[in-house]
Amino acid sequence: MFDKLRQIEERYQELSRRLSDPQVIGQQAEYARMAKAASELAEVVRKFEDSKALLARISEARHILAEDTDREMRAMAQAEIDDLTARQAALEEELRALLLPRDPNDQRNVFVEVRAGAGGDEAGLFAADLARMYTKYAESQRWKVEVMDSHPTGVGGFKEIVLFIQGRGAWSRLKFERGVHRVQRVPATESSGRIHTSTVTVAVLPEAEDVDIRVEDKDVRVDVYRSSGPGGQGVNTTDSAVRLTHLPTGLVVTCQDERSQIKNRAKAMRVLKARLLERAQEERAAAIAADRRSQVGTGERSERIRTYNFPQGRVSDHRIGLTLHRLPAVLEGDLDEIIDGLTAWDQGRKLAESPA
Repeated sequence: MFDKLRQIEERYQELSRRLSDPQVIGQQAEYARMAKAASELAEVVRKFEDSKALLARISEARHILAEDTDREMRAMAQAEIDDLTARQAALEEELRALLLPRDPNDQRNVFVEVRAGAGGDEAGLFAADLARMYTKYAESQRWKVEVMDSHPTGVGGFKEIVLFIQGRGAWSRLKFERGVHRVQRVPATESSGRIHTSTVTVAVLPEAEDVDIRVEDKDVRVDVYRSSGPGGQGVNTTDSAVRLTHLPTGLVVTCQDERSQIKNRAKAMRVLKARLLERAQEERAAAIAADRRSQVGTGERSERIRTYNFPQGRVSDHRIGLTLHRLPAVLEGDLDEIIDGLTAWDQGRKLAESPA
């Protein structure tokens, strides 16, 4: 591990030197690429420097322990060795985690697709609750949120709603939300007070860049039609809604949230590219390591990942066995404890699989 850390340190120092070169500064694209590479290495280098400093202090304390005959000094040296050794061990674990291969999508913006599953109107209402939860969480992170498409149910819920969340690290924090979310509560229309169970599926897709996915005009059929649902006269009386069909794959994307057909088409194309990127990445992952893909890592829709129990006021994430008795706060976007737990679980799993 330390050989690799020394190589990273040398690479960081080289990047730092080149970033101060006037010729590099004058090349905007190259400068940005190098600055990004340096920023990704900075935390590893800083912790490696901390580790080397701890090792030097441990060496000094051991020298005192070996050479000094004063009992009190020897006791102080041993106590310092014990403390520094524990800190060094913890730091080495952090460094091992930082050396794990990074998810290439971690810093990307995301599309969050929330769809009502089993449960009729109640599932649609819970889809609206989840969309609001993710919006609140994004706002707490100072990310931007845009509704790309929505299909209201007419009773305050959604059959489907697609959010575009823009912000640094959006994928790294929200990728674990993929899967089936289950709600247990008494619907407002239930006169007998019986608890109903409904489900909502959540898909999270990284935004595709043009260099990732190229869509040829000849491969896309564009249909325009009149928007449905609420939205005002401008939305409902013109052919502003857009449906894109990607002919090679059969993927279909609709967008009707904007009054402008051009804006709806642009939005739909962004969603289509994200879905094509997801498909391409899943195919590559399946070819490389199909037997090692987990629910968290792949976004499979077939299993519930989390239960929201309203009568008990609790949220349970079934992947890590975490239960929180503060459902209202979670639905207000307080997701960090759950996401941090899932991140630690995923990291621990990867560390267990990596060579020491």
